[in-house]
Amino acid sequence: MNLYEQAFLCLMHRDTSEKQSMVAQLREAWEKGELDRKDSALIEIPVPGRPDRPDLLNPGLLKQRKLGSELGRATLVHAILHIEFNAINLALDAVYRFRDMPEAYYSDWLKVAAEEAYHFSLLEKRLADLGYAYGDFPAHNGLWEMVLKTDHDVLIRMALVPRVLEARGLDVTPGMIERLLKAGDNETVDILRIILNDEIGHVAIGSRWFKYCCANKELNPEETFRNLLIEYMGKGLSGPFHEEARLQAGFSQEEIDDLVKMV
Repeated sequence: MNLYEQAFLCLMHRDTSEKQSMVAQLREAWEKGELDRKDSALIEIPVPGRPDRPDLLNPGLLKQRKLGSELGRATLVHAILHIEFNAINLALDAVYRFRDMPEAYYSDWLKVAAEEAYHFSLLEKRLADLGYAYGDFPAHNGLWEMVLKTDHDVLIRMALVPRVLEARGLDVTPGMIERLLKAGDNETVDILRIILNDEIGHVAIGSRWFKYCCANKELNPEETFRNLLIEYMGKGLSGPFHEEARLQAGFSQEEIDDLVKMV
């Protein structure tokens, strides 16, 4: 079997339960050496495999609800669940799209896909406990939109998806945990702590391969990252930043200082 063809099948599968199983099988087959890397047709993917729901709206149209109510907590869990589903597809696309990376790169991103699928399963069960299912609330498509903007260059992808979009989770999750503790939702807190720990590793994988790509092109990582932020984001990122988590995830102190200055 071919790694890229199998990753594409998994990426385009729409059923969430079957996609989780396919991710596990794909990773296992890769680790057992059952997949080759012979090049195959590279297909553009404007829309990855996803269920018919949730409805995708402009982020500005999504309602923010207080976590003091069960509905508010369910809305939050659903939002994170949607992010984790997208993160499965993001990791699979990183495997499928970029063909000239070392084997360790594919091992890393298949590991990420498997862990994102695990996170999805935890949150899906939690949402069911709250009386809802994936698709019951609207969501947005911002993560995949960035995938499309970065599908031409693995360096840019590693800079802007794991190190910008996914790294944002490192910044905001501690605050969510604090608010949920005040609301007495220890079950969701336990899941978010698992996710936060794993996401540090995922962003670290993005940092590792971003720096690898910079080294290959003899580029300064800090300067390159700063320039890409300006080019693609138009401005700095919103703070505050979880500096300890970002340092663990492969950010340099110089990069963090730059982020703070650009707010």
